[in-house]
Amino acid sequence: MNNSISEASLRLRDAIREATDGLVERDQLAELMILAAVAQEHLLVVGPPGTGKSAVVRRVAHSLGGKYFEYLLGRFTEPSELFGPVNLARLREGVVETETAGMLPEAEIAFLDEVFLGSTAILNTLLGLLNERQFRRGHTQIKCPLRLCVGAANGLPEDEGLAAFADRFLLHTFVDPVPDNRLEDLLAGGWQVNRRSVAARAELASLDLLNRAVPQVDMAPVRPALAHAIRLLREANIPLSDRRIVKSQSLIAAAATLAGRSAATVSDLWPLLYAIPTDAGQKSAREVLREVLAEARHPLLLSVTESAAQHPEARVARLLESANALLGEGKPAPERGQVEALLREIDANFDARNMPADLAERRAQLVGTMSWA
Repeated sequence: MNNSISEASLRLRDAIREATDGLVERDQLAELMILAAVAQEHLLVVGPPGTGKSAVVRRVAHSLGGKYFEYLLGRFTEPSELFGPVNLARLREGVVETETAGMLPEAEIAFLDEVFLGSTAILNTLLGLLNERQFRRGHTQIKCPLRLCVGAANGLPEDEGLAAFADRFLLHTFVDPVPDNRLEDLLAGGWQVNRRSVAARAELASLDLLNRAVPQVDMAPVRPALAHAIRLLREANIPLSDRRIVKSQSLIAAAATLAGRSAATVSDLWPLLYAIPTDAGQKSAREVLREVLAEARHPLLLSVTESAAQHPEARVARLLESANALLGEGKPAPERGQVEALLREIDANFDARNMPADLAERRAQLVGTMSWA
């Protein structure tokens, strides 16, 4: 692909780094937001309260720029709180028009927390806005500039009507509290995050450029492998509707675009995992698709690729990036605890015989810092 595509991808990578600096175990959420935005799809985030869902979404949105809309839905939320009030002057004339200024229909990136608590009227309007980027209410019909909507909830709904609405979010991700072994990082990162704002590292023009490139990706080379993966999922009774199967191609094409490829390869199949709508299904699919996803790689979306592949080689790029961040020129000496944690992770995945040469070099440099740290 041309240089402008590569430059746009790098700007989005910088946006991810800016947004997740200081946030622990939340890189995957930020990366899936970027993948969804490039594919022009939407993302559902499921996890308990207090796990940083809104903080990540807010910071990524600010790093990307554009008009941002955020709202926490409740049982008694009125449609006007999301879409805008009715124009009373026009209503006296018998015309039902909505004042959408500053509201969801004019947003470019949106975050809807507790999205399943919305009323039937809200959810029905949201369906058209999410699927067609069209807002229709009374006499008001406008085309919406929405690039990405992130919905959040504490759990998946059991009600069939709400489950059908959840299915309109092609990407699903499930977040858990930060594990015990990273509590020190959580405390240090949270203290830092609360004291610094997020700078804009990209612009929506970069996103538009990548959006236009996605439909041009050649999917033919990867379709046999994709069909094989879907057959494996079906044999394991992991549900994936025909609609989600077909639309997953846009995620794979977006991954290829962000990697600078004009044709998809088997290394781009990993987004299929995040199109599976349930947490249990995704966990089972990691085992079922282990061989299919063994070649999963991505130069920008490191954490989600690693999580999907569950293979040591998929971790190399992230480990190198972490090492480079600690060893960067002009930076203060890294903290001993950070170096020790990274060394433990490297050694847990590789021994001296199978460690890639560039990672072995960085490991030696990290060990060298320990003599004076």
